[in-house]
Amino acid sequence: MSSTPTITPEIVAEHGLSPEEYERVLHALGRVPNLTELGIFSVMWSEHCSYKSSRIHLKTLPTTGARVICGPGENAGVVDIGDGQAAIFKMESHNHPSYIEPYQGAATGVGGILRDVFTMGARPIANLNALRFGRPDHPKMRHLISGVVRGIGGYGNCVGVPTVGGEVNFHPAYDGNILVNAMTVGVADTDRIFYSAASGIGNPIVYVGSKTGRDGIHGATMASADFGEDADAKRPTVQVGDPFTEKLLIEACLELMASDAIVAIQDMGAAGLTSSSVEMASKGGVGIELVMDDVPQREVGMTPYEMMLSESQERMLMVLKPGREAFAEAIFTKWELDFAVIGRVTDTGRMILTWRGETVADIPLAPLADEAPLYDRPHVPTPPRAPLANVPAGGDVAAELLRLMASPDIASRRWIWEQYDHMVGGDTVQRPGGDAAVVRVHGTPKGLAMTTDCTPRYCFADPVEGGRQAVTEAWRNLTAVGATPLAVTNCLNFANPQRPEIMGQIVGCLEGMAQACVALDFPIVSGNVSLYNESKATGGGSAILPTPAIGGIGLLADWTRSATIAFKAPGETIALLGAPGGAGHLGQSLWLREIHGREEGPPPPVDLAAERATGDAVRALIHGGSVSAVHDVSDGGLLVAIAEMALAGGIGADLTLPLDAGAAFGEDQGRYLVTLPAGVPLPQGATAIGTTGGDAVAGVPLAALRTAHEGFFPALMG
Repeated sequence: MSSTPTITPEIVAEHGLSPEEYERVLHALGRVPNLTELGIFSVMWSEHCSYKSSRIHLKTLPTTGARVICGPGENAGVVDIGDGQAAIFKMESHNHPSYIEPYQGAATGVGGILRDVFTMGARPIANLNALRFGRPDHPKMRHLISGVVRGIGGYGNCVGVPTVGGEVNFHPAYDGNILVNAMTVGVADTDRIFYSAASGIGNPIVYVGSKTGRDGIHGATMASADFGEDADAKRPTVQVGDPFTEKLLIEACLELMASDAIVAIQDMGAAGLTSSSVEMASKGGVGIELVMDDVPQREVGMTPYEMMLSESQERMLMVLKPGREAFAEAIFTKWELDFAVIGRVTDTGRMILTWRGETVADIPLAPLADEAPLYDRPHVPTPPRAPLANVPAGGDVAAELLRLMASPDIASRRWIWEQYDHMVGGDTVQRPGGDAAVVRVHGTPKGLAMTTDCTPRYCFADPVEGGRQAVTEAWRNLTAVGATPLAVTNCLNFANPQRPEIMGQIVGCLEGMAQACVALDFPIVSGNVSLYNESKATGGGSAILPTPAIGGIGLLADWTRSATIAFKAPGETIALLGAPGGAGHLGQSLWLREIHGREEGPPPPVDLAAERATGDAVRALIHGGSVSAVHDVSDGGLLVAIAEMALAGGIGADLTLPLDAGAAFGEDQGRYLVTLPAGVPLPQGATAIGTTGGDAVAGVPLAALRTAHEGFFPALMG
């Protein structure tokens, strides 16, 4: 072994390993590690890479179904969409980097999730995102919003993949730790899907893409701890992205994938060369030998430690069939990308790194992968909320509607999505602003619907109910455009799991998610866990709200039959389906928070059997062509949903139901609004609540509603 610093308890602590975990390292190696080996253990056993606090509970999620080709454990989930085609999709977090350096943090989050999808053989067809910011008037928030939105747009637009949907919430709990979750959906042929398990003793291991630099070293470790007072000092741990290189990498990989040269492929994401090589070897049950001198480097004097832990972007690792190196190299050279054979597959079951002729790391792979710490952390359930009492009555519904339409969580996101190219590729058929985006499967009549959803305030008040609602809201949004929901990816954002009340939120949300996925036949095929999302930084809050973001996809046999939210013509009947008469549930509602400054009561309950029945009925109405517009009722309740439909179509509504606060703004679940052209009978179980027409909703002129709805972001961002 080459000379290395003495491993002290301080160095162990700097690498995020507890004394007990370091004892496990000593046991696995049978000796004291050198610094490179310690670094490798530290990233592989970090929360970000090992899921050591959540693995035990993730096993409770349903991950199989009739259409599931590949569930969790690979780079992304794969589902069958018929005709020999598959949708490949996943969602990931880039929270900590985006708070420290918002433009690059968000941009490299998009780059990373794109690689997760195209590494499996899919051409990416769409990006989405789920963003949570703190108080709009927080001194850092404008800078963070601007940087994140520019980063997402800058990367996605340049790489040529449309950004078609997403969601944005604001809450003081995110003041010191914003959330940036990115999702990519791609399409591949079912007989050309690529996996990551290395095989074939002696096969060459090949590095392609960009050169390795010193950016992102300790990125995974940084993402596995909360923010202290020194958040800005962590800027060097944020990676730097280049979307033009990523575009070349996509094309080069897909060209090589059209041949028979690839045995296994893995992108270099969190923990870079370490995680990609360890995962490929351990999944294949083989060993791996890497020659560090041969790793393409863009900085002088890099050490094996730096090369193994760097999170430089736009890089991939492959195992090729023997003799195919020159063929593959020619493709990557044509696309002006680095290509280097840096090692080979062995039968030793060990990771061996050499540098300058010496062995600088020799680690048994089984304990590195299989003996990562696994914690069943103490957890306490979130106590139930007291029923809502002293509900204010007799307010001015028209004035309250205007205030809600202008509020941060409901206001138009046009300022954001106009910075994204949502039409590049020419296949986007429902753009941002509706319930779900719809993207045509190129060259076919099929469409893929996609959405991201979560209501963190519900999850905070009741994690089980909130987890149920997050999955159900995604299912509902896909249903509302006419798609058959297929499967889910998730991004589980929580605070410090070593606090029993936070661990209780994690366990509760997962329990609710599992219940909804089973009831709705909506399995989870991929995902990501992001913990320690809390901040001690100056001016920051402490823990974020529990935010299990759900990314859902659905299938339309004929994209031309998808439904939209816009009123189409005057004189049509407006009908409400689901939760007949609604109980007017105001607990945890935006009305209660925005109008009265109260975050109280239980969230609205979700009836999963009723959800399924109502959703199936709505889909049948859309497929039968009997409804002209569809919108699910969510944040802000019935009147906000009607106002959104009116604004989208430029046509008002004449409502016949009495509008107290509960009827207007209650957030009862499982409800859809539909419009019926003249002569179409009222569907079974539906309630007629008015007709389309005029230029106002509940006495508020559409012009005033539009001004309120469109004004928030331009005013905030100047």
